[in-house]
Amino acid sequence: MLNTANIFLCNLLNSEFLTKIKIGAIRPQFLHNAFAKLGGGSKMKVDEQTAMRDIYNLILNPATRVWERTQLLTMKNAVEKGAHFNTELDQLEFALRPLAWRDNLTPDVADFYAKITDDAEKSSPFDVAKHQNLSNPYYERAIFAGGCFWCMVEPFETRPGIVSVLSGYTGGHVIKPTYEQVVGQQTGHVEAVEIVFDTRIIKYNELVALYWQITDPTDNMGQINDRGEEYRPIIFVQSAQQRKIAEASKQKLRASGKYKHPIVTEILPATKLWPAENFHQEFYKKNPVRYKKMAHARRQYLAMQHFWGKVRVSLNKLIKTGIKK
Repeated sequence: MLNTANIFLCNLLNSEFLTKIKIGAIRPQFLHNAFAKLGGGSKMKVDEQTAMRDIYNLILNPATRVWERTQLLTMKNAVEKGAHFNTELDQLEFALRPLAWRDNLTPDVADFYAKITDDAEKSSPFDVAKHQNLSNPYYERAIFAGGCFWCMVEPFETRPGIVSVLSGYTGGHVIKPTYEQVVGQQTGHVEAVEIVFDTRIIKYNELVALYWQITDPTDNMGQINDRGEEYRPIIFVQSAQQRKIAEASKQKLRASGKYKHPIVTEILPATKLWPAENFHQEFYKKNPVRYKKMAHARRQYLAMQHFWGKVRVSLNKLIKTGIKK
């Protein structure tokens, strides 16, 4: 069965369409409508009052970029002057679409775009309050920073015994930081994940062991392709027991001889973790294609590092055996 994109591609090959291109008869509105057939257009199912309220909030949001705010103001002013709401919303969606397709909108604007295009997966809110209020005698929390939090959720969340994983910012000096502030290195925070886990099923030492597997503990200025102090690797401990386990695990890793360079991952007391914007929560579910590419590149790098680590350990054993003989 032909899907919408296939039908559109067929239309592109239509001689009438090609003729219009040759004679310059294609108007912006025609292209607008044509590209909407690819599945990126607004479905016009959003409530006007809700949408306008969201637009007002985004205009006032300091995290909204100047260009984004200009597009939002254009729609707001037009509607207030009597323009048709759906028409203006369609124009706004069309203006935002190129950046949305490249995941280059600011987080809150990206959420708004997902809402007006009826993308339920991307626009569905992560229940931060539920995560923060999870309480059970067997539940414990762990916080790990290891590069971009987009790649830190799935490895933990898919393990048995993990109750919830929240992406956020921690370790800095600014209250309620935004993504733009953190990546701009204005706050001292790092991107991190807070994991709620059931100790009857999985133990803290298992989480620490997994953490070493999915991060580069020798890189103190980022992780793989993620560069900057906001991506540095840190284990944030919430109790003396967690610190004891983390320190022992780090010492064991250092003594293993797997790494050519020193282990630089810090172990620090946990501080408040500020939830990241909804756009960043469970990114691997909302943007599977982009996530798979990022995760693949990360796994390749770490696999090579682990391979040479095994080679290094084997060579050290051979050298020691030769010395003894």
